[in-house]
Amino acid sequence: MRSLAHAVILLWGWRRFAAAFLAGAVSSLAMAPWHLAPVLFVTLPVLVWLVDGAVSAGRGGVRRIRPAAAVGWWFGFGYFLAGLWWIGAAFLVEADRFAVLMPFAVVALPAGLALFTAAGVAFARLVWVEGPARILALAVGLSAAEWLRGHVLTGFPWNLLGQAAGATDVTLQLASVVGVDALTFLIVVVAAAPAVLGDDPDVRPRWRIAVLALAGAILLGDVGFGLWRLSGAAPVGEAVVPGVRLRIVQPAIDQAQKWSPEYRQATLDTLVALSDTKTGPDTLGVISFTHVIWPETALPFFLTEEPDALARIADLLPTGTTLITGAPRIEVAGGGRRFYNSIYVVDDGGRIVDAYDKVHLVPFGEYLPLESWLSAIGLRQIVPAVGGFSAGPGRRSLTVPGAPSAGALVCYEAIFSGAVVDPAHPPGFLLNLTNDGWFGHTAGPWQHLDQARTRAVEEGLPMVRAANTGVSAVVDGYGRITAELGLGERGVLDARLPSETPPVVFRRMGSYWLLTFYVFSFIVLVAGGRKLAWKR
Repeated sequence: MRSLAHAVILLWGWRRFAAAFLAGAVSSLAMAPWHLAPVLFVTLPVLVWLVDGAVSAGRGGVRRIRPAAAVGWWFGFGYFLAGLWWIGAAFLVEADRFAVLMPFAVVALPAGLALFTAAGVAFARLVWVEGPARILALAVGLSAAEWLRGHVLTGFPWNLLGQAAGATDVTLQLASVVGVDALTFLIVVVAAAPAVLGDDPDVRPRWRIAVLALAGAILLGDVGFGLWRLSGAAPVGEAVVPGVRLRIVQPAIDQAQKWSPEYRQATLDTLVALSDTKTGPDTLGVISFTHVIWPETALPFFLTEEPDALARIADLLPTGTTLITGAPRIEVAGGGRRFYNSIYVVDDGGRIVDAYDKVHLVPFGEYLPLESWLSAIGLRQIVPAVGGFSAGPGRRSLTVPGAPSAGALVCYEAIFSGAVVDPAHPPGFLLNLTNDGWFGHTAGPWQHLDQARTRAVEEGLPMVRAANTGVSAVVDGYGRITAELGLGERGVLDARLPSETPPVVFRRMGSYWLLTFYVFSFIVLVAGGRKLAWKR
């Protein structure tokens, strides 16, 4: 191990950056759909050794921080390029308009996100101390960078390193206490700890043993807590809300046709036909269900402007059955028009009971940042809404007749940890309507499902997920999938609504755990630095 560590530390020039890029790319295998979390036990120690050797000509801290930032950038670029390449598929839906932008998006987004990793590694190098305590420095730097990535410029917390805990139901349970941001810190500590095995065995052996013991304790604690929490849970599918029977419709409408006016009627016909499908002697069509759920923008028109569509829905729904569907909404005020990406709740009489407007919009997808400037050079958002969508007023719970209130989440709103419910009006379940059809048969939809599953664990709430092309699923508050309809399948998913879990710590504590870990780390780093100074 020491020989390997020294070989990595001594890498220079392009070989150092190539090693960082490869380590980052391999790290992406820890995410869905591969869930190969053990690769981090190789890639993160390599990152530690690369930072150890990150020096260049210059004075003081600059000769360490600048090359460390370069190593961090190449690691991040490899990680995001390998993990987010599928975003390019969205630019091929309307290839005549957007294909020319695909290479730019596939490379530019990872390059931009890698700046956060570069900053995190640079900060870690700033507080770096020789010996095992540097593992905590890397954990602080990377987890802080990941937190910032989820918040700066509206945030994009996709595939946080903490998401590697989603490899199993057992290891994911700790998210109910600390949340995914703190899981990032803990995973870096655990997976990077083997780097100390490459240290000189005669230098600070007690510190090395302490870091390895800490990593082992965290790993065993995570597994032990997960087993304990799941041991108190009812078997999968048994704890359900009485009287609620769900039918999730996955129409698998071709994204290239979805917004074409000539396919509008065919789209509604498909949704209605699937909703009333008879799938067995106990499922006689829509009459067998209390709630029918269609995905994000399932109706590619303004529902409030289409009385015929509402009448068609009223004809479909038997007495006591409610429809929940995604559709764009238009609001005319002050001589102008605003468009919203919305969720509607419609009763059996075709009346709109409640609605929610998406709050967290996708930059360049649903709106164009700096529109006055970027539109001047010909850029447009991908979703065809004149001027783009507007953000809704705020997070809120939807009233759903015959069921608990729903924490509404449109598309990637489900990836924002700690920001998925209205704390003033907590819902009884999470409702995620999405359209991952933009991304075809790639890793993207599976990664999206995995992150939605983590929100269910963090909040202790079941998640009901309807996706145009998949993956539609029902997830209980322990992150266990109780029903699923695969990617690209057209059909229906019939399920019961799982019950809430007992109250979870994360819903009350939020990010305080992450701050606690930082304070602990800085105490250790300061103590380690003073000990080194005393020895010298």
